[in-house]
Amino acid sequence: MKKNHVSASTDEKTLIAKLIDGDAAAFEFVVTEYHSIMLAVSRAIVGEAFADEVVQEAWISAIKALPNFEGRSSLKTWLLHITSNGAKTRLRRESRQLSLDDGWQAEPGNKFDHTGHRIDDVLPWNVDTPEALLENDQLRQVIEHSYQQLPANQRAVLTMYDMEGFEMTEICNILDLSSSNARVLLHRARTALHHSIDKYRES
Repeated sequence: MKKNHVSASTDEKTLIAKLIDGDAAAFEFVVTEYHSIMLAVSRAIVGEAFADEVVQEAWISAIKALPNFEGRSSLKTWLLHITSNGAKTRLRRESRQLSLDDGWQAEPGNKFDHTGHRIDDVLPWNVDTPEALLENDQLRQVIEHSYQQLPANQRAVLTMYDMEGFEMTEICNILDLSSSNARVLLHRARTALHHSIDKYRES
């Protein structure tokens, strides 16, 4: 396998050409750049037990499909789309949580702003961010348990938007969701976590 210098300054078209050409440095670069976020997306959908396996399969699928990559999206979005599709397929196969064909789509609505916040939300998400709340060990356990109990679709959107900093348009492209569906799922996930936090504080 060839190995040439590849860095963050390498343009994506050149990077993809190097990957197709079997350049080892190019492959090492994309793995370093994207493996962790692919793992985060996979873990959000299928959980810890199958996340690594899903990502390994996603890399294999991506390498095979690279010659047909048309560049309609960024390489990152393309890789994460492959990862999310593989994770959803694995989730169906393992029959965990819910049928994504039914549960991945939520009812649309017009009660959310462009950031995914509910306009009339009585618990503004920015007041108590996950990062601030996790400083408390006991509360960390409550939040983690609540997070793991979220339906896979809600967990994936929450992870990508609030924890990984994806734009809503990216999330919709990666998870095959409409903007309204993604906002509803994000609100449901946040509401569930806030409900768990409120119960903890009241106990």
